[in-house]
Amino acid sequence: MNFFEAQDNARRKTWQLLLLFGAAVLSLILLTNVLVATVVFYSNTMAFSGSASLLDRLAAMPPETWILISVAVVTVIGLACLYKYLALRGGGRAIAEMLGGRPLNYDATTGGTRRLLNIVEEMAIASGIPVPPVYLIPESSINAFAAGFNQDDAVIGVNQGTIDQLNRDELQGVIAHEFSHIVNGDTRINLRLIAALHGIIFLSMVGHTIIRSMRFSSSRDRKGGGTAPILALGLGLMVIGYAGTFFGNLIKAAVSRQREYLADAAAVQFTRNPDGIANALKRIGGLQNGSDMSVASATEASHLFFGQVQHFFLNSIMATHPPLPKRISAIEPRWDGEFLPPRVSADLARSDASADDQRPQPGISGNELGTLALAAAVSDAAAGAANAGADAVVAQVGTLTPSGLENAHQLIQSTDKRLRDAAHDAWGARGLIYAMLVDPEGPRTSEQQTYLLEHAEPGVPEFTRSLLDPVSKLDPARLLTLVEMSMPALKALSEPQYQRFINNCIKLIKADGRISLFEWVLHRLLLKELRPHFEGPRRVPIRHRSIDSVADHAARLLSVLAVTGNPDKPGACQEAFAAGAQQLGMEVTFTTDPDPNFQNLNAAIAELQQLKPLLKPKLLKACAATVLADDNVTSAEGALLQGVAAALDCPLPPSIYQPVTDQKT
Repeated sequence: MNFFEAQDNARRKTWQLLLLFGAAVLSLILLTNVLVATVVFYSNTMAFSGSASLLDRLAAMPPETWILISVAVVTVIGLACLYKYLALRGGGRAIAEMLGGRPLNYDATTGGTRRLLNIVEEMAIASGIPVPPVYLIPESSINAFAAGFNQDDAVIGVNQGTIDQLNRDELQGVIAHEFSHIVNGDTRINLRLIAALHGIIFLSMVGHTIIRSMRFSSSRDRKGGGTAPILALGLGLMVIGYAGTFFGNLIKAAVSRQREYLADAAAVQFTRNPDGIANALKRIGGLQNGSDMSVASATEASHLFFGQVQHFFLNSIMATHPPLPKRISAIEPRWDGEFLPPRVSADLARSDASADDQRPQPGISGNELGTLALAAAVSDAAAGAANAGADAVVAQVGTLTPSGLENAHQLIQSTDKRLRDAAHDAWGARGLIYAMLVDPEGPRTSEQQTYLLEHAEPGVPEFTRSLLDPVSKLDPARLLTLVEMSMPALKALSEPQYQRFINNCIKLIKADGRISLFEWVLHRLLLKELRPHFEGPRRVPIRHRSIDSVADHAARLLSVLAVTGNPDKPGACQEAFAAGAQQLGMEVTFTTDPDPNFQNLNAAIAELQQLKPLLKPKLLKACAATVLADDNVTSAEGALLQGVAAALDCPLPPSIYQPVTDQKT
């Protein structure tokens, strides 16, 4: 299953969740109706004949009463679901904080946590998604989770025991498993499931509240027996709530268990190292507390985790995860059934040292990294296989490969250490982004931009100046990589700091009265990846189920790509546009209408975002064919293509392009 099929499947899973949720709610409505009618029957026997049975009296109740009870149950469940959903609007961050996690950063890390952050960063860069913030959960067991409504607000949480017990290969297997959930859209389903199940079990909370309130009733009420029906109602709601919990666990098992097998398989595919994730599972089996979680809130989020957080009486049908032996055997069919014993810190240090010795060391220049997505596509196109080149680009979307992982590692390590350190610091990341926006070729503009910074953010201009030289030597591919590396640090800003940062970026971009292509891409990435974290995720509806309905917008996008690669060659522009239009399979018109500040392109992207997921590869292939029409990918084309792919929620790994002068529009 590729990225686009996985996204479409995730949406279908949402409908499956809704059907299961609806069935559970109907069951609760029926049980609550019977409960209320029974309580009314026993508390008001004077209204009925003494010889009438309970069933007869239930049948005699007016339909309006049944409808009223049903509406009340649906309303209570709906409001409880809405409350929980709003409480989770913070996305992955809200889940991590609910579980007692604290964000990790490079300044306050030891060897184990630094290793974890490096693995997460490499995997994110290799797959083209924003680098997610990492949270440390203070639990001694081996477990981890990924949470978020989408890739932009996703976080990864890791137990302290995971860091203490797993070596680099094993930890990489666990993180690859979690990245599979992020890329495939499982995290969105999992958060919605938490909100839905909260509504189902809320009736139990109501029952507990009723019973507790009886403690404060007057002794006169208790002597008169007036509280008996209310107590019966409370006890009944508690029982129904437990039934809701049973239904909820069944739903979680139905939705998540098969996804765990798929994520395990994806981890093996991503790392090409089945021993990594298999040994991590064996470590769980050999640890006394395994993957158990002690924090109470882990129960409602149990389906998010790498391993089972609690065990049930009917564990075979209610467990959110397959049994450990089955998961291990699926990865390692000849497994002997023996788990691995817990590690001590000295054993872990020796294991990691051995793994690091075998890891290829960095030391190659960026231009030698020729195996990334677009570099491979250029090679295919140069050999006369333009379609194969475009297919190669699309195949890289949301995909992790061992070669891509190694390329990401080398790309990161071969970048100037000053810039890497800046990207990992909340203060330095702002200065790094500002340095990318300062125009080194316009002295007057540069002075004006520095003046703006001095008055908008005291202290940052001096740091920004120190980064201008190393930043000016980088091509757009490396700059965009640094932008992605900066995301966890930028997400650590306070909301006032974030608003000031974004406003400063806009002022720097507008300082010379023109917007360059790189500035447009950078601004799009910042807003796309930071807004969900600070302002809450925004759902993009599916409104277009055919390419024909967005033909004009697709033509606008292909025209911009064609002109970007051939700004002074009208004939070449037409040829590039025709190559892209051919992939769309429709008649569209090339346009060279002026587009000040990329306003028309922004409007086109807004509509193209609303395409059905399975139609996006066709559009992206047309974009790639436009770029590859002349058998060459310039830095401007590559930056635009990567920005467009990100805007369409199609994560494309970074590539190395031949540096060219960035043109102003």
